[in-house]
Amino acid sequence: MSIQPDILDEMNRLIEAARERQILLRAIGGLAVRVQSGDFQKFFKREYRDLDFITEAKERRKMEPFFQEMGYESNRQFNLLNGSKRQIYQDPNSERHIDIFVGDFMMCHRLPMNSRLHLDPVTIPLAELLLSKAQIVELNRKDALDIASILLYNETGNDDDNKINLAYIAHLCSQDWGLYKTTSINMKRVEDVVADENLNLTKEERDIILARVSQIHQTFADMPKSLAWQMRDKVGTRVRWYEEVEEVAR
Repeated sequence: MSIQPDILDEMNRLIEAARERQILLRAIGGLAVRVQSGDFQKFFKREYRDLDFITEAKERRKMEPFFQEMGYESNRQFNLLNGSKRQIYQDPNSERHIDIFVGDFMMCHRLPMNSRLHLDPVTIPLAELLLSKAQIVELNRKDALDIASILLYNETGNDDDNKINLAYIAHLCSQDWGLYKTTSINMKRVEDVVADENLNLTKEERDIILARVSQIHQTFADMPKSLAWQMRDKVGTRVRWYEEVEEVAR
């Protein structure tokens, strides 16, 4: 059995190889949070078993030959049925999997990304990276810490220049009440997690995270809300507002 390369090195190898072949491939998920989060280990030590990427819809047919060239095997049954939206590849020498989202990120909520993947050379843009975690309905502590880390190490603003673009978050959430609701709930969960005195945070770091959470709450308060959005808000959580996510058999 060959020695498995460091997962961060492998992520960079694949993104660079894709770039050389003019394929747009960007990291998403926990490893993308690690890349965008400075001294991430201060929160907790974490192992990364798998790699998650996203590509543009027009690139989907390039994925199988590219990953085969990179030494991975296609999950043929899954990719045949789902390849226009999601694809899975496996390292034959280990248990490492690669999960590829195509065009949009679809889990509890839909995050359109097809036209914005070029904004960062390695990961999806910070606004989408934050929302990719904040859209999880059953948010666990690990994901809440991912959100806290993104907020600690990245400034907020109204553009994508190394910032969490609050204007774009407002744009998406003003069009999708469900995404707004889940994100809003999860910002409160992040506040609760960050309040834990056992978390390895200074008072200044904790205040930075809470201030940026507050900015997101204020963004939601100020964003324009259509009549349809307001009507859905009145219905509230009495009607399910998210998609149920099934585990993918790999």
